Amino acid sequence: MDLEKKPVVSDVGAWAMNVVSSVGIIMANKQLMSPNGYAFGFATTLTGFHFTVTALVGWVSNATGLSVSKYVPFWELFWFSIVANLSITGMNLSLMLNSVGFYQISKLSIIPMVCFMEFVLHSKHYSRRVILAVAVVAIGVGICTVTDVDINAKGLLCACVAVFCTSLQQITIGSFQKKYNIGSFELLSKTAPVQAVSLLIVGPFADYYLNHRSLLEYRFTSGATFFILLSCSLAVFCNMSQYLCIGRFSATSFQVLGHMKTVCVLILGWILFDSALTLKNILGMLLAVLGMVVYSWAVEHEKQAKLATHIIADSQSEGEDAKLLKKKVNGLVESDLELGQTKS
Repeated sequence: MDLEKKPVVSDVGAWAMNVVSSVGIIMANKQLMSPNGYAFGFATTLTGFHFTVTALVGWVSNATGLSVSKYVPFWELFWFSIVANLSITGMNLSLMLNSVGFYQISKLSIIPMVCFMEFVLHSKHYSRRVILAVAVVAIGVGICTVTDVDINAKGLLCACVAVFCTSLQQITIGSFQKKYNIGSFELLSKTAPVQAVSLLIVGPFADYYLNHRSLLEYRFTSGATFFILLSCSLAVFCNMSQYLCIGRFSATSFQVLGHMKTVCVLILGWILFDSALTLKNILGMLLAVLGMVVYSWAVEHEKQAKLATHIIADSQSEGEDAKLLKKKVNGLVESDLELGQTKS
């Protein structure tokens, strides 16, 4: 018998890596991009740097034999990179054109969009417990983060594009892993180079439109360079853990439990950057954490219910097979008896 191959990274480890790296990259980017820090206001180009370093790590891993390169059609990678880049650019434009409150609401709407797209594309159904837990998480995070809400036509369009493309991107990651039987890091090694090239070409123009500053005019100090390298290093773990989590769980679970990062960012912002933390924020965080716990319980309950259903179905199937076999044996015995009687 072949021994079952155990995953290198556990489920808890994958979630922990995603939360730690995501929160870390937000803190590093806050210092890098804030006016009080190094004022590096080139978010799209920085994302291009992230995927460039990720692609280099993937290339080194393939060259040294630590990972195996698997075939994925280029046109699949190409359209995926378009969707992923529209997600990044749409989020940046949404943050620029909308108020912070509406930007947070648009991010919260990714959860129901993912649920709807999984229902349409994969015919996936959700129980009332799961839907209730998702609603509790969304309300809790909304209480934490949503302040003023100001809507305009351009900002609404960018937010809709960002939400749709982000949801499609996360669902596609899981679909690719199943379709091509490819691991999370191997898939990331395939998608990262295409995204890196496209973002490095489009990024400077998008950033110039966003903040009317050219990357060539920016003065790269030693401190800014250090935080860029730190951000790129954390991005490798962030991208890797995102693919790991979506491949092991689902896009919906990744979104719901991923809001733990929002709670961590609020707490660290209060500790490190003297951000205000009101009673409203605390109550919202507690509600969001409660929703995550209920969601985890609901998903586990569904898994156990499905497992019990499969066990009952298998036992019934085995019972029917046993009955058929018994009938067949009885039939053979009777025919032998009949043959014996005719012979005599």
